[in-house]
Amino acid sequence: MLLNLVKIFLPTVVAFLIGLFITPFATHFFYKYKMWKKYSRNETTFSDFQKIHNHEEELKTPRVGGVIIWVSILLSTLIFYFISILFPSVVTEKINFLSKNQTLIPLLVLLFGSFLGLWDDLIQIYGKGKIAHDDKSWRKWKALLVVFISFLIGSYFYYKLRMTSIHIPFGGELDFGIFIIPLFIIVALATFSGGVIDGLDGLSGGVFASIFAAYSVIAFTNNQIDIAAFSGVATGATLAFLWFNIPPARFYMGETGIIGLTITLATLAFLTDSVLILPVVAMPLVISSGSVILQTISKKFRDGKKVFRIAPLHHHFEALGWPSYKVTMRFWILSIAFSIIGIILAVISR
Repeated sequence: MLLNLVKIFLPTVVAFLIGLFITPFATHFFYKYKMWKKYSRNETTFSDFQKIHNHEEELKTPRVGGVIIWVSILLSTLIFYFISILFPSVVTEKINFLSKNQTLIPLLVLLFGSFLGLWDDLIQIYGKGKIAHDDKSWRKWKALLVVFISFLIGSYFYYKLRMTSIHIPFGGELDFGIFIIPLFIIVALATFSGGVIDGLDGLSGGVFASIFAAYSVIAFTNNQIDIAAFSGVATGATLAFLWFNIPPARFYMGETGIIGLTITLATLAFLTDSVLILPVVAMPLVISSGSVILQTISKKFRDGKKVFRIAPLHHHFEALGWPSYKVTMRFWILSIAFSIIGIILAVISR
């Protein structure tokens, strides 16, 4: 038990320290090459948003801060892996959490999604034309790419891991057969849509840190110690990002953080057999995504009438006059609360 806890907490701390160490170098690079969008959302959106967000600040804050998260996760994973190879012993082999059956897939998913997001960020930073404005057609292509990645992961679950069912809390198993593949695509898209939460300084970092911490605990209760360690490392790396992302943010997470983290989160939910717990643990993402969907439906079927002043929901509260730091901290509180509820449900529903 003690060694298992060390296996989780030690890499988590290492990931946090690596993130703190590399951030000043990464920040210098981000600002040197002006890695921010050329076009502010203020140029294409309505007046309410213009009132609560500063045009100049948005154009001069780098968009690729998520690089710090996935690089920290990768380096932490490789450090403990190579230590076990170069200095083989019972202890070093035990604290190596890179395993084929538990953590290799989420690590590859994280890297694949993060590189896709980095490509998207670079297009919006250095590109020209509509795609540099992140127009609707480009967003559809991004969604299709997420579907493609999700199809590959879902196929791996079905054909390689023989995964065909999900756990129903307090109700046993529900078998999907080959339809586990489209189910994963739906879950991944739904989680990815929650990425709209990356809209305020410190908001996404605090929320994702809580979610991954919750999945570390859930995996630990399942005796999936490698997954628990990997989720802990993701938590530590995200907290390092958050250290520099609190107001005023030195950088934003960007798509390189959002795509990688959200698809990885969906993967962890399936690997820990807690898919139906995910909406509870990730309630802030659900709320943010749901507010956008509700706003869109309302405007389409109610002659342009809006439910919220601005969607996602966190911008609605800003438009009501809440300071951004209050919105952020209250979302953090909600995230921690729902993470705890999700952990409890995951434990008692087995």
